[in-house]
Amino acid sequence: MDAPTSEPPYGPPPPVQRSYWRRWSKEDVFPEESFRDCSSYKYALSQTCSRLKDRLLDRSSDANELFELPKASEVGMKKCLTWWDLIWLAFGSVVGSGIFTITGLEARDDAGPSIVISYIVSGLSALLSVFCYSEFAVEVPVAGGSFSFLRIELGDFIAFIAAGNIFLEAIVGAAGLGRSWSSYFASMINTDNPDFLRIKASFLSEGFNLLDPIAVIVLLVANGIAMSGTRRTSFLTWITSIISSLLIAFVIVVGFVKGNSANLVPFFPFGAKGVFRAAAVVYWSYTGFDMVATMAEETKQPSRDIPIGLIGSMSVISVIYCLMALSLTMLQKYTEIDRNAAFSVAFDKIGMTWAKYVVSIVAIKGMTTSLLVGSMGQARYTTQIARAHLIPPLFALVHPKTGTPVYATLLTTITSAIVAFFSSLDVLSSVFSFSTLAIFMLMAVALLVRRYYVKDTTPRSDYIKFLICLFIIFGSCLTLAVVWNLNRHGWIEYVVPALIWFLSTLAMSFLPKYRSPKVWGVPLVPWLPSLSIGMNLTLIGSLGTVAFLRFFICSAVMLLYYLFIGLHATYDVAHQDGLGSKNEERNDDDSRVV
Repeated sequence: MDAPTSEPPYGPPPPVQRSYWRRWSKEDVFPEESFRDCSSYKYALSQTCSRLKDRLLDRSSDANELFELPKASEVGMKKCLTWWDLIWLAFGSVVGSGIFTITGLEARDDAGPSIVISYIVSGLSALLSVFCYSEFAVEVPVAGGSFSFLRIELGDFIAFIAAGNIFLEAIVGAAGLGRSWSSYFASMINTDNPDFLRIKASFLSEGFNLLDPIAVIVLLVANGIAMSGTRRTSFLTWITSIISSLLIAFVIVVGFVKGNSANLVPFFPFGAKGVFRAAAVVYWSYTGFDMVATMAEETKQPSRDIPIGLIGSMSVISVIYCLMALSLTMLQKYTEIDRNAAFSVAFDKIGMTWAKYVVSIVAIKGMTTSLLVGSMGQARYTTQIARAHLIPPLFALVHPKTGTPVYATLLTTITSAIVAFFSSLDVLSSVFSFSTLAIFMLMAVALLVRRYYVKDTTPRSDYIKFLICLFIIFGSCLTLAVVWNLNRHGWIEYVVPALIWFLSTLAMSFLPKYRSPKVWGVPLVPWLPSLSIGMNLTLIGSLGTVAFLRFFICSAVMLLYYLFIGLHATYDVAHQDGLGSKNEERNDDDSRVV
């Protein structure tokens, strides 16, 4: 009998697995050919114009996003979520992400009692966006959410602009929630001064001079839980959300019983413009659903679970928001509403001191689950962006034990903690709303492109007709937003662009569609996506000059990053098969120069 051998019986030994935490070499951060050395980077910069043209015209595909990009994570995410999980993840993410933080601020400064109308307008716009997200998430169930959807339909460059705004949204949203959490916690201890736990730095400018260490601690703890596992975080979210939904019902009932309808007069103290200005900001209250859409890669049956989870939960949440806003404005005159901890202070003022603690607990719980789900969604956005090499692919890695993108979570956690430490809530909310509305508007455009244009299938004549209709829709909506922002009072200035929008959408409805949804799709296309474009642009136009300025400054910084890093990394990945011959050509050119 032969002696046993220590050699493996079949083939070479398996490769040694690298440690998840030892990935900080240059090859892990910048593996692309353009960053190999100084001469490679210099050559890449010299090709910026041609590469930019290439990226502007390039579009991804469903197969690439579904099957190729996830390979960069090395370990797949675990499919462990159902429609039940998605409903409560949406509830936990959305309820608390704005209703407890922005309602008081906007009722006091912009809308008064008509903040209820602001929530109706924002809710309708959000529901239209939910339809768009649901169709894409069913068709392309990946972690990238709107980034992947826009990359497929509108191209690499537009997707980068969205990616930059998604990252900005993630940072600002988490930072705003962290600061609101500390405000509510402080109001439970000292009602008269919600800022008393913050440190005032007089040498910093207004809006950035109240340092908030509590917000930083909350962000670190919430993100730590999210990193521990998707299923664990989901279970914790739906258990606490069920409890908080009962407490929210209590808040609404007490608000109506103890409230005074006389506080609703005047109902429109700031006019219709104030309603829309507030609607643009309170849109923040609905933004958690896009984070839930990024869970598609971890959903067991996306075609069934995603529409039920997103559309069902958002319909109920819209009703809850309107009732909560109405109860708040009945409890207190809008001029007396506290800007930072509105519900807690309102109950305290009517003598129900014990009830203010219930409100604060519900608010803190809502903001905590929003942070948990937001952390999960932000990390999955970041993961897909890293898979595409717009940021270092190190952040695409999924931890083999937890099944979560730990590096991506750490990136968003640290960045948002720094922002939360310095920035006030009003500074954060305007930037956040602009970014979110812009992405939702692009999602509606992408859905129209997906239905009406299929490469190598749509005839050129139909494609041109579609583009003409789309540009007219966009132009008429933009004109309407500008007219609204200029405070024009003549009805003709509103009717003309609205009529042009209607006719251009009607013309598009007669064009043939070249792609139909396989399982579930948005009804009434192109009407609902076209209406979504109009509502989002109108809300953007209501944000004010400062929000525009902050947004364009941030976008300029993103564009510089893209031109110097993101452009060349994505170009190398898209053309990696031809890099060898191009580098040989570059080396020959260098030799001739020498």
